[in-house]
Amino acid sequence: MNPDIRPQDDLFGHVNGRWLDETEIPADRSSWGPFVQLADVAEEQVRRIIEDIASADPASLDDEARKIHDLYASFMDTETINHRGLRPVRPLIDAVAALRDTRDLAAFLGEFERIGGHGLFGSYIATDNKDSDRYLFHLVQGGLGLPDESYYRDDKFAEVREKYVAYLTRLLGLAEHADPAGAAATVLAIDTKLAAGHWERAETRDVQKTYNLTTMAELKELCPSFDWDAYIRNLGGNEQTAAESCVRQPSYFAHLSTVLDEVPIEDWKAWMVVHVLRSAAPYLTDDFVETNFDFYGRTLNGTPELRARWKRGVSLVEGAIGEAVGKQYVERHFPPTSKALMDDLVANLLAAYRQSISQLDWMTDETKERAYEKLATFRPKIAYPDTFRDYSALQVSSDDLLGNVAAASGFETDRELAKIGGPVDRDEWFMLPQTVNAYYNPGTNEICFPAGILQKPFFDPEAEQAENYGGIGAVIGHEIGHGFDDQGAQYDGAGNLNDWWTADDKAAFEVKSKALIEQYDAFEPRALPGEHVNGALTVGENIGDLGGLTIGHTAYLIAQGGSASVEDRQKLFMNWAYCWRTKRRKEQELQYLTIDPHSPPEFRANIVRNLAEFHEVFETAEGDGLWLDPDQRVRIW
Repeated sequence: MNPDIRPQDDLFGHVNGRWLDETEIPADRSSWGPFVQLADVAEEQVRRIIEDIASADPASLDDEARKIHDLYASFMDTETINHRGLRPVRPLIDAVAALRDTRDLAAFLGEFERIGGHGLFGSYIATDNKDSDRYLFHLVQGGLGLPDESYYRDDKFAEVREKYVAYLTRLLGLAEHADPAGAAATVLAIDTKLAAGHWERAETRDVQKTYNLTTMAELKELCPSFDWDAYIRNLGGNEQTAAESCVRQPSYFAHLSTVLDEVPIEDWKAWMVVHVLRSAAPYLTDDFVETNFDFYGRTLNGTPELRARWKRGVSLVEGAIGEAVGKQYVERHFPPTSKALMDDLVANLLAAYRQSISQLDWMTDETKERAYEKLATFRPKIAYPDTFRDYSALQVSSDDLLGNVAAASGFETDRELAKIGGPVDRDEWFMLPQTVNAYYNPGTNEICFPAGILQKPFFDPEAEQAENYGGIGAVIGHEIGHGFDDQGAQYDGAGNLNDWWTADDKAAFEVKSKALIEQYDAFEPRALPGEHVNGALTVGENIGDLGGLTIGHTAYLIAQGGSASVEDRQKLFMNWAYCWRTKRRKEQELQYLTIDPHSPPEFRANIVRNLAEFHEVFETAEGDGLWLDPDQRVRIW
């Protein structure tokens, strides 16, 4: 606590100010706070699981444990990795050198993306936003080596662009390229051309504009210079894979076709070999690892020190075979009693949302009924899946790191592509049990809270209820709130884009959302004076925070039989602010301000300015830092 800062002026500063002044971010981290601290705890716990397996006699291990053993061993064997040098990636470099034209490039990209690389765009499988009972191939803009299209045009990122070219030059030099500096300049030029066709970050949040059902014939017409058949075939798909797809940013793909025609194949080879090297760098020799980290860690995020090798090895294993690790994590670290307590919390949060909806003065009864229907179909997923993923088809080796990365990615690509044409698996989880996070999926109308986040300060079975409701209660409320934010409110309870609002109610909702956008547009992070939050980019998460905390407070009162003391209600708000205790390096703060749909933590905590309940229990008055006149406070749910 910082007693010099009053909660009425700055709740975030009051709760966290002294900590912010005294805390040093660990050298291998770009930020520090409860989320990262819990992630470190989970990482240590997973390390013990993996190293117990790694130290065992391989002959005594079952199939999954043997794969965990071999994956970790292949990453930790730095002697073999450094001895092999460029050899593991040489076949891909040679394949790029043999490209004859952009049709060959498309075929290569299919193969490259299958084994974990990134190309001119992204592709993934998800439910159809207008028919949630089927899976659909999705295409999204991509191709950039910097975090966002604005990095290629904004003057404030000019130095980053210079360092990017220097990084590319070093990377290509390590690969013995004939003209590293010239190739690096070529890559920046191609990146810049691609970036010119990208949608701005806030625009990509429009779920109507980004739903564009496209047949293969239409896709070929939209982007005729790309060999879609060869790409899909080498990705591992078939004629059914992209018979229909959802193209998220159609104008980007039209632009891409033009760029493919304009850029000569020799320049594309330079661009492609950089993507190959960047993808492989974390798994190659120490000089590749350090060169890659120097730019993506130090320059872009301000992180001074590369993470210890064992930490990166844990990340590799979790990325490749994470649910196998998660199964053991749950057995060791998550008590069944916590799951029952979470069931009660979720039930109270859903009841609080229903109560809140019933009391809304801006929504008609007709739309309220539709909201109740959606709320009734929410599917909570708590701690861990009932059935864990089957990794029996994955083949790995203890002495082929890059081969293992390719095999794991190929396994996952096959698993995803196999969904096309099959029934939707509504029991699938999109986070690991050991992950310190949570999510809402509008396509399945589900909320998920992995075991990793169900720990202090978010959730503690021994803590006072006020603290739990200000922590995990508000997180639950936040995720439920995504079902009713600017995006989620356009989906019905079945997970389909379906307009269930009356025109007047939709207009009222948009007025409230606009007020929240304008409120956040005015905020300047204390670490970056002169920079501002992007209210349009962050509005969905801000609605989630606003609703989550409001409903968390309501649910707490329900759990207390309808009332609670001022002191206990203050504890709820204080723990909310504590959960957002975060210190970031300036480089990451700037990057997140540009690309992250979440507001900086200080503004997430201080969203309390909009809650009448906060003003009541802290007795705020006009002139206080967090004071808002009642007619300026935004309340949606």
